[in-house]
Amino acid sequence: MSDVIGHQNARVRIKDLLLRAYIGIKEEEINNQQDVLINVELTYDASGAIHRNEIEAALNYRTITKQIIQHVDGNRFALLERLTHEVLSIVMEHEAVQWAQVEIDKPHALRYAESVSVCLEAHR
Repeated sequence: MSDVIGHQNARVRIKDLLLRAYIGIKEEEINNQQDVLINVELTYDASGAIHRNEIEAALNYRTITKQIIQHVDGNRFALLERLTHEVLSIVMEHEAVQWAQVEIDKPHALRYAESVSVCLEAHR
């Protein structure tokens, strides 16, 4: 294999992470957990991981996912915007992440709609 290509950005997607949280401001929402569906997309320089083929050189997306689960699952949030911001902050705490986008869906939040979602992004 040729090493002609130097700097390589990887795009990592964590898809459809289904968790339960108390999300909302109505009494029913405050008293009952609801599903939230989290999607994370991020980029990082994967050159080291590609060339060395060692886990230490790669961004550990398992760690990121565990941090999101620990922060969200079973916890309380008034607004979907705030929850999305907090998850994005968890992702961006990892120095290797160059850009990230987090979209969180709240299924069946509106009548006649499959879901409502909020999407936020950040970059270095």
